[in-house]
Amino acid sequence: MSEPRHAVVTGASSGIGAAIAARLLDEGWRITGISRTEPPSAERMSWLPVDLARPEVVRDALAPVAGVDAIVHAAGVQRSARLGGLSAADGELMWRVHVQAAEVLVDALADRIADGGRVVLVGSRTMTGVPGKSQYAATKAALAAMARSWAAELAPRAITVNVVAPGPTDTPMLRDPGRSATPPVVPPLGRLVRPEEVAGLTSFLLGPEGGSTTGQTLVMCGGASL
Repeated sequence: MSEPRHAVVTGASSGIGAAIAARLLDEGWRITGISRTEPPSAERMSWLPVDLARPEVVRDALAPVAGVDAIVHAAGVQRSARLGGLSAADGELMWRVHVQAAEVLVDALADRIADGGRVVLVGSRTMTGVPGKSQYAATKAALAAMARSWAAELAPRAITVNVVAPGPTDTPMLRDPGRSATPPVVPPLGRLVRPEEVAGLTSFLLGPEGGSTTGQTLVMCGGASL
């Protein structure tokens, strides 16, 4: 009997990351979850308690991780403000969690990803620009550039790299007081995106049918970008 595939999933304790981890566990994957707080599925996975707002600690924390078939960077934080009220500290926090943590994570594991493996970065439809979310949008836009660069580098090993970019998703982050300056707008389809839907698209990219999709940003926004 073959060994189960192994995925490293950040942000596994809540929201989209927790939904992705649960979906993959149900599909028979072995999961190493990375988050500050204990994931709801902690008893079913290996959990590394890491604060991704401190990317300098990520590389050492990954030392025991081996045999990686997929990496999913789903950890996220959102702070919003309009020009004239931007916070440098908030901008740095989002850059560290979204961009620097992804950079250190994938760089540290690059030589441990199996040929034919997968990398998915969870971005945001906001990456195209939204009033009051310039700092958040900038960090999410950076993920698309990194993904395309890494996709080109890793193509000779048949490793795909993509971004899943959901619109407003029904997660605790949507209700974070730090983004209260920009209340969520329900998309034209009449409801928020469900975390399980993002997990489903991620599962497709990690599976055999996703093997020819690389360097792409797949937007799931309920019609918000129409």
